[in-house]
Amino acid sequence: MTKELTWNDADDIGVLLSQAHPETDPLSVRFTDLHRWVTELPEFKDDPKKSSDSTLEAIQTAWHAEFLDRTQG
Repeated sequence: MTKELTWNDADDIGVLLSQAHPETDPLSVRFTDLHRWVTELPEFKDDPKKSSDSTLEAIQTAWHAEFLDRTQG
């Protein structure tokens, strides 16, 4: 994936986090750690200060969907 990601790209970020942390249950991740993991993604190019609880929740939800597809599919 070569697209530059922003906080609005929850689905794409969820896929990348699922690949980067395949054994992690997304619902067990604190928002502070989630924020750090998102901003550490090489594709992520947005301002780290622009996040909110609702954007982090959307990313966590997208990541959880990927997690369920992989572990239950």
